[in-house]
Amino acid sequence: MRAVRVHELTGPKALRVDEVEVPSPGEGEVQISVHAAGVNFPDVLLSYGKYQFKPEPPFVLGAEAAGVVSEVGKGVSGVAVGDRVVTSMINGAFAEKIVIPQEVAVALPKEVDFPTGAITLLTYATTYHALVDRAQLKAGETLLVLGAAGGVGVSAIQLGKLLGARVIAAASTAEKVAFCKQMGADEGVNYGAEDLKDRVKALTGGDGADVIYDPVGGPYSEPALRAIAWQGRFLVIGFTAGEIPKIPLNLVLLKGCQVVGVFWGAFSMREPARNRANCDQVLRWVAEGKLKPHADVTLPFARATEALERIERRAVTGKIVLVP
Repeated sequence: MRAVRVHELTGPKALRVDEVEVPSPGEGEVQISVHAAGVNFPDVLLSYGKYQFKPEPPFVLGAEAAGVVSEVGKGVSGVAVGDRVVTSMINGAFAEKIVIPQEVAVALPKEVDFPTGAITLLTYATTYHALVDRAQLKAGETLLVLGAAGGVGVSAIQLGKLLGARVIAAASTAEKVAFCKQMGADEGVNYGAEDLKDRVKALTGGDGADVIYDPVGGPYSEPALRAIAWQGRFLVIGFTAGEIPKIPLNLVLLKGCQVVGVFWGAFSMREPARNRANCDQVLRWVAEGKLKPHADVTLPFARATEALERIERRAVTGKIVLVP
């Protein structure tokens, strides 16, 4: 079978489509025939060896996939050959067939196609955990989303609106801000041309944002924190800007706010039952049309390098789908 593998930790150019052995499921495992896979920023970090998990090359890339169960191992129950499923992992999804523990095979509703399923789980489950479990976002509150045109950003816009928040989308260009409004944002801030703190303050009548969703880090975190409301919640999602910011803690004191870490991968492993319930809820909303994951482009495995390079240079709105 074919799989996209990293051979050197030198970035997307080190990816190759290889012929590898088909994996067989062991006890408690299921084999999935992959129909589509989602591409995410951590894939770029893994290709450089800069993610918190560091598999040794050569390894198969990819953190989420959708497909059909093609074989089950001994002792598997509740999952059968022919079931449509989605799953997430640290790496391994960019392959024609994958093997996963039965516990991480999540049923894909019949109303949701494979490309949509492949770009839903990681971003929307992360954001659901962030907004519901960690921030306890309430209807009527204001949510500021940084990096709002990316995959997790779009999920935050849509989930924020579904939960009843007023959403301010912050992105790096006017074109991306316009896209965010198409995705449902109420207001937009072009932090490539506007002062982020001043604009958010102006849009909130001086009160600031109740919840800040920050997958970007770098130079944007501190001005965003300066625009937080009294007793607001600042969600640390990730650092796509490449720089981990250093925040003056006096701002946390003065704002009476919380800085809240969101590590969905660890949450999914530590609390699998809660995570499964979150994933099921997200997929129900997708099936009902209440959430609409956005695929910028669909590419074959042979163009995986292009997919990662586009993400690396911030040239994607929503997400990219890879298909075998």
